[in-house]
Formats: sequence, structure tokens, C-alpha cells
Amino acid sequence: MRLGNKVALISGGARGMGAVEAKLFANEGAKVVIGDVLEKEGHQVEAEINESGGECLFVPLDVTDEADWESAVATAVSQFGKLDILVNNAGILRSERVEETTSEVWDLVMEVNAKGVFLGTKTAIPELRKAGGGSIVNISSSLALVGSSGSSAYAASKGAVRIFTKSAAVQYAKDGIRVNSVHPGLVESPMTEEFLSDAATHQGRLNMYPLGRLGRPEDIAWGVLFLASDESSFVTGSELVIDGGLTAQ
Repeated sequence: MRLGNKVALISGGARGMGAVEAKLFANEGAKVVIGDVLEKEGHQVEAEINESGGECLFVPLDVTDEADWESAVATAVSQFGKLDILVNNAGILRSERVEETTSEVWDLVMEVNAKGVFLGTKTAIPELRKAGGGSIVNISSSLALVGSSGSSAYAASKGAVRIFTKSAAVQYAKDGIRVNSVHPGLVESPMTEEFLSDAATHQGRLNMYPLGRLGRPEDIAWGVLFLASDESSFVTGSELVIDGGLTAQ
């Protein structure tokens, strides 16, 4: 068991990559708390994990709300005794170019994708410290590494996550808290379903990837598992790029 005796909190755990991460973590021995605004889907994932022999608890979580984060972390600790792992997975995608991006869209994307990571990290650190250290995994994007023909606000928010991760890694290394970012390419998931619904768009994106396919949630979850586990005990402030070769070109 790669996560035996570990307690993990995963934001955005009700569907897509977050749900796959939660199930994988549970299979590897972790006690998992999933937080999301999607309560019906969250309770379904909770039930699936518990029925398969794992331990999972769903909590309502709006990642832009500091009080929600405080409640989620407190619930994880009261239910399972400690917190070892935080996965800041929740995010939203908007694909507008600069001139098409309204102030409202910019603020919304930054609130969820960047502020949400900040609040989760800030709230989890004291409990990770009490546990003797731990791992924070922040889901960024390949668009935090290269320019994009669209998705201006999204790319900026994920760039913020990238450098915030490095700052937190340096600041809390002395506490035994590792902080790393994961940079997926385009992943077929509920978040990207609408964007990829147009056949021409789907094929155009597919043609961009040297491996000849888009990502799957499982591709990302295995990388997150590595960074969450003690196998990566000498890894902090790093970027794990899982993008089918997109940014190697």
C-alpha cells in the first residue's frame, strides 16, 4: 500500500480527475476526504469508495471560501485523526482570448483556480505540520509553461499556481512539507467535455500531441499518487509535466 496510514483531502473530488485520484488513493490505503460543490456526485463517489472497502468522506467545499476550507480540514482531522496529504485539484476552464475575456470571467477563474489553491494550502499547513510533515500536490496545467492561442485567464491562473507552489515549497521545507505541481495537457474529463464537443476542435487538439491522444484522468492520477507518497520524499518545488509530449515541441 503506497499510502497506508495516510489521510488525504482532495478538492474537486466529485468527478473527473479528482474522483479518479480519490479512488486510486483509497485503493492504495489512504483515508480520503473529498470536497466539492457538487454534493450529489460527491456522495456518489464517497459511496463507491466505501462500498469497495475503502474509507472516504464527502464534505461540501467551495474552494473560494476560507470558512469552507477550515471546516473541511477540521472534519478530516476529527474523522481520521490527522492530515498528511492535500491535493488542490478543483478548477474551472474558460477558453476566451484576451479581448474576449470580461473582468467577471477573469475574477472568477482567478478566484477558483488560484485563490482556491492558496486557501487550501494555507489552511492545511498547520495540520500537516502537526502530523510531522506531508505532501501538497497542486494541479496546474501545461498552459502554465507555454503560451496559448486562447484560455487567457485560465493560463494566467495556472501560472500563478506554478510559482505559488515553488514559493510554498521553499517556505515550508523545514517543516517536512513538500509542495509540488502537476501540469496536465488536455484531459478528456467533464471539465473539458463542452470544449471538446466540436469534432473539428477535438481533432485539432489531438493533432497537437506527439503521443497521438489526449490525456485520461488516470494518467494524471498516477502522477499525483507518486507526489503524494513517500516515494517522492526528496521531491519538492518540482513540476511534473504529464502532457503527451505537448510542451516538448
